[in-house]
Amino acid sequence: WFTEAEVGQIGRITPEGVATEFLLSVLGSVPEDITLGPDGNFWFTESMSNRIGRITPEGHITEFTIPTVASYPLGITAGPDDNLWFTEGVGNRIGRITPAGTITEFSINTAASYPVGITAGPDGNMWFTEADADQIGRITQTGVTTEFALPTLFGSPEGITAGAAGNLWFTQPDVDQVGRITPTGVITEFVLPTCLTTPTGIAAGPDGNLWFTEFDADALGRITIHGVLTEFPLPTLMSFPAAITAGSDSSMWFTESIVDQLGRIGP
Repeated sequence: WFTEAEVGQIGRITPEGVATEFLLSVLGSVPEDITLGPDGNFWFTESMSNRIGRITPEGHITEFTIPTVASYPLGITAGPDDNLWFTEGVGNRIGRITPAGTITEFSINTAASYPVGITAGPDGNMWFTEADADQIGRITQTGVTTEFALPTLFGSPEGITAGAAGNLWFTQPDVDQVGRITPTGVITEFVLPTCLTTPTGIAAGPDGNLWFTEFDADALGRITIHGVLTEFPLPTLMSFPAAITAGSDSSMWFTESIVDQLGRIGP
């Protein structure tokens, strides 16, 4: 499942490549991120219409308005508490929504931090990136936040995911790095072999490695839990890959934002 930001649609694609699209109710809602919920439905953020959406596997859509006006929701993921957690980039908050649609918001300690990506950590907490503060944040199920400053400034951390060995991994698009943070807050950064790649989305793969998109290099990257990096150029130039996730077919699936394509890379 994937979002189509510019046309306000949610897409579904089979492992064989058959795509179906579902139109949202508000034109210009700009859906950003999508995740599988504990209720078997898919949940997504609508950045411009300030809503969280839910779509069933059959394509029935329900939308919920966020209490904070113009919060600009971006990332969303399922939590260990059977709720969905999301970031509010402009609202500078972390949100939580139950499968029934009840929303709770938690303020972030640092002002104007612009949270983007969010994931469930191995420690039972939620972890998120703060693009404008160069920090990684952690929030407990009760809403207590802790922040960890990155060693490299102006990296604008974006994507984040839980990886093998109990750590979190994140992208730093503005400095061409991938970072790793332990549940206790110890950070290690890895510089990519190619300059000006702009790593963006990141996800754990079925092979135990981390896979990420290189937006400006038209490539995918793979990093082992020990920091060994490999890059794979895409066949289509100027495709600008953005989001990536593990599929049901042992492949990694990714979006190519400029050429309106989805890609798949096998193990």
